[in-house]
Amino acid sequence: MKMKKILFMSAALLLILASPMQAQLKIGDKAPDFKLRNVDNSWVALKDYSDQKGVVVIFSCNHCPYVKLYEERYVALQEEFGPRKFPLVAINSNDSTIVAEDGFSYMVQNAAEKGFNFPYLLDDKQLFKAYGATRTPHVYLLKNDGKHFTVAYIGAIDDNPQDASDVKDRYLAQAIEAVLKGEQPSPAETRAVGCTIKFKE
Repeated sequence: MKMKKILFMSAALLLILASPMQAQLKIGDKAPDFKLRNVDNSWVALKDYSDQKGVVVIFSCNHCPYVKLYEERYVALQEEFGPRKFPLVAINSNDSTIVAEDGFSYMVQNAAEKGFNFPYLLDDKQLFKAYGATRTPHVYLLKNDGKHFTVAYIGAIDDNPQDASDVKDRYLAQAIEAVLKGEQPSPAETRAVGCTIKFKE
């Protein structure tokens, strides 16, 4: 009986190890490159930003209530930090066969209605898995190290999804300011709060 239990536990462990695991980027890791379609039908790649000091990558979508609360803040962040060479890029990783509202045509409509001043890209290659993103919104602040981009901050935009006027800690903005000063962001990681990314294996 004991031997059967050991064999069962061993088999279960092998199944877990054999299962596809989602990567989880850590602070200081090299950021995976991408080339994805923008709402204006152009193609945007991470390497296009080689002349910038960094890039704010936000995994986003159309339908999530948390994203809707933050979209004006996306625009404000681009206005604040884009000119300082930290432009914002939003990426929609949700599968439109699961949530129709997250389809490309709705992305185009949403970007126009909300006045997006940044690229809004369709993740039809499940890039979010390479980054380890699980929520919308989920932020990755990338720092340009010359040869490639490295991860400087991961997590939430700020501490108050519900009320932008009552934010106490602007985590992302503080992280960008730290990088601009040549310092390490603190905190370098916070918990992303939002809807789960909808996808099929």
